[in-house]
Amino acid sequence: MPNYGTTVVVYNKVFFRNLRKSNRLCYLYCFPAPFVTVHAFSFRKPTEQKDEEKPDEFKAVIETADKLYMAHKIQDLYDYLIQFKDCENDEVLWRLARAATDKGKASTDQEVKRSCMYEAFEYAKEALQRNENNFACHKWYAILLDYTGEYEGTKARISNSFSVKKHFLRAIELNPKDATSIHSIGYWCFVFADMPWYTHKLAAALFATPPSSTYSEALHYFQLAEEVNPNFYSMNLLMIGKTHLRMKNYVEAKTYLLKARDYPVLKPDDKKAHEEAIQLLKSMGFKDKQ
Repeated sequence: MPNYGTTVVVYNKVFFRNLRKSNRLCYLYCFPAPFVTVHAFSFRKPTEQKDEEKPDEFKAVIETADKLYMAHKIQDLYDYLIQFKDCENDEVLWRLARAATDKGKASTDQEVKRSCMYEAFEYAKEALQRNENNFACHKWYAILLDYTGEYEGTKARISNSFSVKKHFLRAIELNPKDATSIHSIGYWCFVFADMPWYTHKLAAALFATPPSSTYSEALHYFQLAEEVNPNFYSMNLLMIGKTHLRMKNYVEAKTYLLKARDYPVLKPDDKKAHEEAIQLLKSMGFKDKQ
């Protein structure tokens, strides 16, 4: 699902030119879990809009929400933001969508998880309607479109992937320095590069031009996300290692899988990255530390 700070402008032009020429989409049936695993996402830096851009009326609400997010208080954050669910502020609404998503991810009850994802998607849709120029609204709309599509069957999910791609691209266009959206583009590139033959056949039966990608392209975006914000996300470290492993770059794979294994486990995505990194390292003959 790479230091970008000084090269973002150059990368940005190439990035969009290459992507818009392709039909490379994200997430399909029979693939690894949806993003947002992306995602979605266990990030250390939750503030996705500069303070001076936040409406004064909700500035205190947003600051409190971000403090709770940074403290990894998932339920407290949801309980705090839910009181504002009927507001018209896009910054509050996309944060509520994220909070509901994290609440679902933290649950072991599959029905609760499903309910949370659909609830979160409603907040994301409302946030996007309120402000189509907010990159975070596009990002969370894309994430939750894919998460909910997972429950609606193969054809629906493949159809959704066109829109998922469009909204992630728009998120990056609005904020080229958002590492999480770049990671997400990398993840769907990996998904299609890793797609088994029978899923290729299924996609071809549903669409005249099925999506495709390569491990090299996926690795490019994962590294680019790392350049934008080093060590920002356990799953990005895992995917760099996993992609190197698929490409038989064993030294590089081990380096990043160790980083994913040793990343602080604070959220469900971190736990997933930690456990998968251990398994992949074992498959390479590397014994886990005691």
